[in-house]
Amino acid sequence: MPIRSVRFRRAFTAVFLSCALIGGATACGSSGDDTAGAGSQADQISVAMAAFAEADAAASAEDAEAAAATPSASASAEERQKFAKTRFVANAGLAAGATYQWIVKPYRAGKFKKGTKGRTFALVKAGLAGAFAYNRLKAASENAKGDPLLSKAVGPLTAGIDSLKGLGSKLRKGQAGDADIGAFENVINSVKEAGKSAGAPVVDKVPSAGQLTG
Repeated sequence: MPIRSVRFRRAFTAVFLSCALIGGATACGSSGDDTAGAGSQADQISVAMAAFAEADAAASAEDAEAAAATPSASASAEERQKFAKTRFVANAGLAAGATYQWIVKPYRAGKFKKGTKGRTFALVKAGLAGAFAYNRLKAASENAKGDPLLSKAVGPLTAGIDSLKGLGSKLRKGQAGDADIGAFENVINSVKEAGKSAGAPVVDKVPSAGQLTG
């Protein structure tokens, strides 16, 4: 598993757990004064937003490190291609899992609609998942370059992957609509099809706490 992937997922887990605490604190304080509760919630959301930005920036700063990781110089061409496919499958699988679990699934369930209980927490998670998925897809596209067939299949998808860059922020702010969710789904499905056609089938893998802290 790439070093950058582990580092970003650790940051993702730390922010995710702190958001859970924020959600709990907000719920516990809901029986108090409305004005005080609103102020407290605003402060909590600000903290969550700052944590999101920090995690996203850390991931972006480590992109070069992830792309630079290669097999040993003594590895054969076949071993290098196998290594590239393995990394591609792992990164694309994590992107797909995060996208479905924290973006597509809650959106279809109406969790992002105004007035819905738990909306703020769902949006923060979706924003984190959007940034995480984008970075994993970028890493996967770099991995694909190590295998001729995979590179040919994934190459045309670069523009679609790049188009997802700012959607994490839109999700977090509650500004994403059908077209934005559809963009994530379309890119993920295209990446999966590309992997399958090149002998590198992708399976959804939701990032777990065990993976992130292991």
